[in-house]
Amino acid sequence: MNTKKFASHADVEEKKVTFEQISEHVWAYTAEGDPNTGIVIGDDAVLVADTQATPTMAADVIRRIREVTDKPIKYVVLTHYHAVRVLGASAYMTEGGEQIFASQDTYDLIVERGEADKASEIGRFPRLFRDVESVPPGMTWPTMTFTGKMTLWLGKLKVQLLQLGRGHTKGDTVVWLPGERALLSGDLVEFDATPYAGDAYFQDWPKTLANIGALKPLALVPGRGPALKGEAQVHQGLQVTGDFISDVWRSVKAGAAAGKDLKAVYKDTYAALKPKYGSWVIFDHCMPFDVTRCYDEATQYPDPRIWTAERDRQMWETLEG
Repeated sequence: MNTKKFASHADVEEKKVTFEQISEHVWAYTAEGDPNTGIVIGDDAVLVADTQATPTMAADVIRRIREVTDKPIKYVVLTHYHAVRVLGASAYMTEGGEQIFASQDTYDLIVERGEADKASEIGRFPRLFRDVESVPPGMTWPTMTFTGKMTLWLGKLKVQLLQLGRGHTKGDTVVWLPGERALLSGDLVEFDATPYAGDAYFQDWPKTLANIGALKPLALVPGRGPALKGEAQVHQGLQVTGDFISDVWRSVKAGAAAGKDLKAVYKDTYAALKPKYGSWVIFDHCMPFDVTRCYDEATQYPDPRIWTAERDRQMWETLEG
């Protein structure tokens, strides 16, 4: 019998949404640690980064955008492939949507593991997939991919899609407005919320955060948690995300080097990190997945293994049962 409910099955409380402008052209849709959406309102069009988990949930983002602009929502950016970020994309296609952008690495991950990830995520966190039946059958496919860097123009507004390194996934993309130093990070950056690292590259992630920091953002929409406004808040968001990833890596690597099995390493790492990070959103949800992936990377799997609904349950029973 599990001592903890599986993943986020115990998380049933609806969160309060905040929709706020954080730079001249960037708005943040945040919800007390639930997945965020970043919005860029350009001269002639709107860009949305990360779509919410279902078209029904995306409709609330669209409603709030329509409170401040009637410009067509032409562009959707998938910062990575996770279902909770992409399955709402179809809702924007009825609002003037023309292109869904993603890195080629993200496209490749959708091909390789999109179906498995969809079933896995819906099983883990039912509340975040409200009206899941509204999701069209199949996968959410990008209509245009890029490698490294791509520049869009929303009228005279320059928007860059950048791959600054691996971290949360292999395909992570940030949206960068160099003219106002505003950035939409996806799940590379979290604030007061536990980074999910089940598909991560622990040794690369801190380097990628350093690359974000080198841009010197003045405003940042993280993957979860409140929008970060001003250089000090942005620095703090980068710092605490990096600290968490580094703390997990050090603990797990030490345990693996000592010959401990995954369950022992998990117990040690959970106990070590709970005092510092236990108050963060979805800490208990993320830790089994994070430690499992980290143990894999520290031992024999340089690349993340595919999570399936069955593997999720087996892992949870092993570590929390």
